[in-house]
Amino acid sequence: MSSVVSRKPNVKWNDVAGLNRAKDELQRAIVFPMRFPSLFDDKRKSSSAVLLYGPPGTGKSYLAKALATEVHCSLYNISSEDLMSKWLGDSKKLVRHLFWLARENKPSIIFIDDIDVFCANRDGDSEHRNEHTAHIKTELLIQLDGVKNDNTGVVVLAATSSPWLLDPAVRRRFDLRIYILLPDSEARIFLFRIHSGKWGQSLSESDLAELAKLTDDFREILSGSEQGMYEIYSPHELGAMQLTWVEIPNDNPKAPSIELADFIRVLGDGEAKSSIGCNEPEKYADWTRSFGIDGNTTTSNMAAGVN
Repeated sequence: MSSVVSRKPNVKWNDVAGLNRAKDELQRAIVFPMRFPSLFDDKRKSSSAVLLYGPPGTGKSYLAKALATEVHCSLYNISSEDLMSKWLGDSKKLVRHLFWLARENKPSIIFIDDIDVFCANRDGDSEHRNEHTAHIKTELLIQLDGVKNDNTGVVVLAATSSPWLLDPAVRRRFDLRIYILLPDSEARIFLFRIHSGKWGQSLSESDLAELAKLTDDFREILSGSEQGMYEIYSPHELGAMQLTWVEIPNDNPKAPSIELADFIRVLGDGEAKSSIGCNEPEKYADWTRSFGIDGNTTTSNMAAGVN
């Protein structure tokens, strides 16, 4: 029960940069069936298990938060540590009890992060082939199948950065598999605009476009001007005093505005690095061609009218 997200994370769909196809697919698979159950029956079924995969830090958990905000349901945010126990057999019971709680409090979303930790391929390396994780995986497969249980109103949303490690039996249970890839140019402009905040108001649209171009494949204190506040200046600027951070009173530094030159300096100094290796995008693309869908492909929006 400690893993239940009782308060809405207040993350809207529009807060998620890019990933238009991913958002549309999640709306069809999870949001619409929970908000409009009359549209779905035994002939028109919704997806009961969705896999989000891609490099770390591309927004998989953020999408889960957006879902929790959009639908009124119980959200169980589970990591691999929540299901792992040092006692043999306890992990199996934890998985069973997790699904029991979700069914008792449905509609529910179970979000499992790093699912590959205990659902790796049986033919993988010895690190993943042990009796302990085998018990968890077997119980998870049973619960996903819904044998002897009614899983209507329960959706399993899982995330992994290594989809190729998943056991084929586990992969097959997730009938919708979405590639959450690195942000494209438009999404990076959105991210710079949002995260630079009030300090980046001087950045123009052309500045943002230049930053988006420079960050493909990504992810000092002196005296001041306001009374009682300390602002960063150039050491050679008139009136500036060189101070160490211990000499500045608490809560008195003033953050400077952010210019395009600041980003270029950081990129030029090598302080910012690409978040994934040069061969990783192709590895994800190969897996997507075989088993998944691209989460950034634009799809048409839903239109509705009153009849």
